[in-house]
Parts: sequence; structure tokens; C-alpha cells
Amino acid sequence: MSDKISISGLLPEEISEQLSITPSFRGKQIFEWIGKGVESFDQMTNLSKELRDQLKEKALLRSCTVSKVLKDSDGTIKLQITLRDDLAVETVLLTDKEGRKTACVSCQVGCAMNCAFCQTGHLGLARNLTPSEIVEQFLYLEKHAGPLDNIVFMGMGEPMMNLPSVRKAISVLCDKRGRNLSGRRITLSTSGVIKGIYDLADNGPLIRLAVSLTTADPELRQDLMPIGRTNPLPELRKAIDYYAKKTGKRVTLEAALLHHTNTSDQSAQNMIDFARGIECHINLIPWNPVDSLPFSRPSNNESRRFFEKLEKAGLNVTLRTPRGQEIGGACGQLGKTLSDKIGDGKKLSGSKDFGNE
Repeated sequence: MSDKISISGLLPEEISEQLSITPSFRGKQIFEWIGKGVESFDQMTNLSKELRDQLKEKALLRSCTVSKVLKDSDGTIKLQITLRDDLAVETVLLTDKEGRKTACVSCQVGCAMNCAFCQTGHLGLARNLTPSEIVEQFLYLEKHAGPLDNIVFMGMGEPMMNLPSVRKAISVLCDKRGRNLSGRRITLSTSGVIKGIYDLADNGPLIRLAVSLTTADPELRQDLMPIGRTNPLPELRKAIDYYAKKTGKRVTLEAALLHHTNTSDQSAQNMIDFARGIECHINLIPWNPVDSLPFSRPSNNESRRFFEKLEKAGLNVTLRTPRGQEIGGACGQLGKTLSDKIGDGKKLSGSKDFGNE
């Protein structure tokens, strides 16, 4: 593997320092070009040939490559990204009915959360992604689809378990000297890592938070989402409420609806009791099929009944239309073709596991 420095996840000052570039404004110029999505140093036309040759010797403009492009008839695009160590992740472009484009990026190779209904969770965890590997997903999606409106950390992995890299990637993408993405257009989705929620609320960045709740039945949630054993629902509710009040941002609660599993009237009432009093919006997502998992998608009537129960209770709720199913790019489907590229599923010894502290 090359020992060149990957610079897509660095800020201008870090580019100048790590590559020993003077004067310092050259780092700003390079950073600006990265934000524009250039894929070769020769495209940086306001740099001298000597500096461009120096960059080619010392630096990597892109540390990973696109190895596969899949397109759904609904406009969804999924990219398979091969990393420098030959591991791989997937990243998805979603386009809504209004034409707004959202990058759904991954933060880990695989996932250690082991949620019962999620394809990625059954792959195990190989390692965390670097800031560069996160930023490059966004840049590659913009290459295929043009300027994007939003970014959501809802791809492969648990963002709270790689929060330093996620924070750094956000700082790079939001820096006004480069891509200049607004923090208001960024959402981080967690399976419910309580300490991570408090950390994000207290230390930023100021972005939107989504929590994969799935069910507010304690025993069922522990069965479906093992993180519920160490991050219990009452404490999770307090953390969500704290985040909403501390940041002034409404939190999204997400629920994958599973046929005859979490769609009963009692399940609806449990969710109503959990959400009431919190500044939140609930996204109901009928489960996206994964052949190897023992669940089925609820009927339209089943999903609609659950939705109406919540709506009648006065909650702010949306029943989502699935996107990207044809290419395995829908929520919970990522990683279907990557089982041979993840590794042995062992947990990273160096990762900060907020869930078990």
C-alpha cells in the first residue's frame, strides 16, 4: 500500500504542514480544488508544474476508487468504493420527489451493531473509515450526480463509533474555503449510542440527529437491536430530549416496520408514549427485504394502520416510500455484495466504543 499522504480529508493548514508546502496560501488553493472535485493534480491549473509534480510524489488526491456503479429505475445510484487496503464500502445517492439530492455515506467497513434486520450488521466490523475515505464518497457521488443538497451518515457502520473521523470529514466538507456545505444539511444517524448523543450535543458539530428506534418495547428492542442491552430506552429518551433542547434541532426517530413484529397496536402505543414530549419527527420505513434475514415487509394496510395510530395521537410522522431496492441501496440493504471484502468481523481494538464504556 502506498505511503503517500491522503489529502482529501485535510484542512488547508494541514495540507501545507504535512506536505511542507510554502507559501501557506498554496494549501488553500489545493483545498479549494479538492472541494471542486478535481481528480488529478494536473487539473489544479493555478499551481506551478513544479508544485504539481511535488504533489504527485508525496500525496494522494483520492485514496480509494469506484469499482462498481449501480443505478435504480427510481434514480438511486449506489457506488461500491474500493479502499487502499482492498476492503470496500458502499455509498448511495438518493433523489426525492422534489429533486433534492442526498449523499448517504458510510463511516465504517461493516458494522458491529448486529441489528437483526440490517444486512450491514451481519457482516461484522473490519475497521473505521478515515476522514479522507468519508469525504471521497461525497465527492464521487457529486461526480456522478452533480452538486448535492444534503449528506446523511446512514450508510454502513455506526457513526458514534467513529465520531473523530466523522467530525473531521464534516469540518472539511463545511469549510468555507472548500466545498462549503451547510451543517444544516447534514444528519447523523445512530442506533442509539447514548454517550455519543451527549458528546455530539455538547461538543458539536451542530448537525441534525436521527435515532434508529425501531420499537419502544424494551425487550423487543434488545432482541432486534443488541445495543438496547447497554443503552436502555429510558436513558436513550433522556439523551434524545437533551440533544433536542441543547441544539434547538428536532430529532428524527426512525422505525423499520417489520411484518407482525413491531406493528401491533401496543407497539404503536409504546412509540407514542416514548415520543410524546420530545421535539421529534418520526420516519416509518417499511422494511426493505434482505433474502438472508428472517423478516418480511409489512402490508400497505399494516404500515398505514401503524402510521395512522401515531398521527391520531398528534405526533409528527411520515410513512416513507422505499428507494433503491432494485440495487440493494435501500435502508438496511447495504453490504449485500461485500461479505468477501469486509474481513473476519472482529471489533477494532482502537475504536472508541461509547456503547460499552
